[in-house]
Amino acid sequence: MTQIIVGQNEGIESALRRFKREVSKAGIFPDLKKNRHFETPVQKRKRKEMAMHKQRKRGFRI
Repeated sequence: MTQIIVGQNEGIESALRRFKREVSKAGIFPDLKKNRHFETPVQKRKRKEMAMHKQRKRGFRI
């Protein structure tokens, strides 16, 4: 869990910037994107096309 302690004279913008940096270092954003529930039709189609491409590629090995 990422945690930021805001200093007494620190502005909210700088604290938010530090928080975003820590979250990106921890690798939380890719995990959230991977596990999110809503997927746009374009993203769904691209994901299925990539899966079919990988499946076809694996099937043609000689």
